[in-house]
Amino acid sequence: MKIAIIGAGNLGLAIAKGILHSNGATTMYLTKRNTRSIQEFEKYGIVTVTSDNKEAVINSDILIFAVQPGHFDKILNETKDLLTEKHVIISTITGFKIPRIEEIIGSDKFIIRSMPNTAISVGKSMTCICSNELGKKRIDLAKAIFNRMGHTMEIPEDQMQAATVICASGIAFWMRLIRATTQGAIQLGFDAKEAQELAMHTCNGAASLLIESGSHPEEEIDRVTTPKGCTIEGLNEMEHQGLSSSLIRGIVSSFEKISQIRKG
Repeated sequence: MKIAIIGAGNLGLAIAKGILHSNGATTMYLTKRNTRSIQEFEKYGIVTVTSDNKEAVINSDILIFAVQPGHFDKILNETKDLLTEKHVIISTITGFKIPRIEEIIGSDKFIIRSMPNTAISVGKSMTCICSNELGKKRIDLAKAIFNRMGHTMEIPEDQMQAATVICASGIAFWMRLIRATTQGAIQLGFDAKEAQELAMHTCNGAASLLIESGSHPEEEIDRVTTPKGCTIEGLNEMEHQGLSSSLIRGIVSSFEKISQIRKG
């Protein structure tokens, strides 16, 4: 695949690393206004680093846009006349909806939106994907790209804001839970390094257990709770203190905030 990543910032580079490490491209263009910080990517041989977005578009089939929302409109207008029937446009730009993209480049293009999270840099992203009508013909291609860097789910575009909260903001929510577990482990006598190691790998194990078994979380909870045992004692105290309620309220609050930003 001939891939261009327009906007090689943190997210763009994370996507590039995932594709390169999984041999997912035959050629790759990386664009950035100041290319000095990404010049080292040319060591891969198949990568061309440039500040010229038009050059990248002309020489690529799959265009992954990872620029700031305020720059996307201008870049689309600058490159729209170069787009052909071969191009697949994949936008990772938050809040920039498909109808708005179609207004600029036309509805006769393969247009896909994706919402990955920062775990893409270690091949563990949960990436949500949607498309315009024509883009449905290339949705499997987009899934194949992002499945190399984690897991994908196709959703309606009107759920993309919610997906941003659950998947992108969700990374921070889980980090806070891991930090809290780490602090609890320190209070019980482990040093900081050991405590974080225990928390990280237990969290990873819990998620992996659900993914591999297909179980519901409550099924796995039942396996480790015994009558009058320490596990149920701890769980009940957490619920008395509002653990689940706080998480749900935080998720809803985050969604309400992102909705206000989109309207603003």
